[in-house]
Amino acid sequence: MGYDAFKNITLQQLESLIALTEAGSFTRAAAMLFLSQSTLTKQIQSMEDSAGTKLVNRGRTGISLTPEGQIIYEYAKRTTRLREDAKERLERLKNQESGHLYISASSAPATYILPRLLTQLYHAHPGINAHVQMHDSEETLQIILNGQAEMGLIGKETFNKRLISERFCKDELVLATPLSHPFAGREGVTVEELLQTPFVMREHGSGTREIVEAALQSRFGKSLTLFNTVCEVGSSEAVKEAILAGLGVSILSLFAVRREIEQGLLTTVRIVDCPIERYFYLIYRKNFPLRTHHRHFLDAARKYQPL
Repeated sequence: MGYDAFKNITLQQLESLIALTEAGSFTRAAAMLFLSQSTLTKQIQSMEDSAGTKLVNRGRTGISLTPEGQIIYEYAKRTTRLREDAKERLERLKNQESGHLYISASSAPATYILPRLLTQLYHAHPGINAHVQMHDSEETLQIILNGQAEMGLIGKETFNKRLISERFCKDELVLATPLSHPFAGREGVTVEELLQTPFVMREHGSGTREIVEAALQSRFGKSLTLFNTVCEVGSSEAVKEAILAGLGVSILSLFAVRREIEQGLLTTVRIVDCPIERYFYLIYRKNFPLRTHHRHFLDAARKYQPL
């Protein structure tokens, strides 16, 4: 099968034919298109070469289309109308209030913050449907970078240049113990005392674990390997169940234990020589095309006030 030169006809050439037909002369059409007359002439000649036939009759009184030119003109009009239709649909999509929102979040914000935030968003914009997946902070970073989710909430700061990272809300990490534990009721414990106590640890990749380890390293030059770790688990809920069962104590987000404290199931004790605070961060790709429903989510997140 030979080369099909007809495929060389460009949208610009089609627009040139439309302008020439409607203006009736090369001079007027060139002025309409802000082209020189010689450039317009070359556009028409190139289109005729690609079509393999004459499209325009040139005469002293102006121009007219050949039968073949009339066919191309009609399809050119359809093509430019389709382009305008596509533009209008894109504009409607861009301004559409509703849409699907794909979020990945580490366990603390996914479990204890997103439900309230999404409730506020739903009441203001009921057409937005959220799809939430929970991973640790490091996995969430990679998921956002790979485009598997649109928005992320993590428990550690990132400096990846491909991401926008905004402080979302402040969190305090506290030592959580069962009411029967010897630490319960005390004003505070030291890190040295904590190192001797059976401890339930979060898994590698957890933002909570990394923040705790960074605090210990910066203040005391100590590693988490010095803890008397009796168990490693993959979520704050699993940590709380282990504490309630009497397996040990742990350092958790205050968001994670607030309900158990209010219900009298757990208590918190201050680590006197190592208070730990952090921020949760909202992340998304720098080149991500934000639509209206994404902007509504970002606005709600920026205004969110933890209870």
